[in-house]
Amino acid sequence: MSPKCPHCGETLQAFALPEEGGWDSTFHVACFNDECPYFLRGKQRMEDVYGVKVSYRYRVDPLSGQSSPLAVWSRDALKDRILEAEITTDIVDSPSGEPSNGEATT
Repeated sequence: MSPKCPHCGETLQAFALPEEGGWDSTFHVACFNDECPYFLRGKQRMEDVYGVKVSYRYRVDPLSGQSSPLAVWSRDALKDRILEAEITTDIVDSPSGEPSNGEATT
């Protein structure tokens, strides 16, 4: 099964991580849907709380299954790092939107 964003239902896309990032894998998966409520709320929250015009996207580390926000400075930020890969996973989203476990393969 392809992992889905718990906020909008779109398929998560693999994107390349920078080599110097210190991650245990070469990619994570994230929601790059510009209409995702998580992304849209993040933009408003960051401006209201911190006075900055940035946002964040829903991201999952496929090795650990842990989700976290992916900071982005524009709608197009990191889209040039999207990988053309089909991701399958055994991550099962809990009602809270947090993944419970899983690994991803390409």
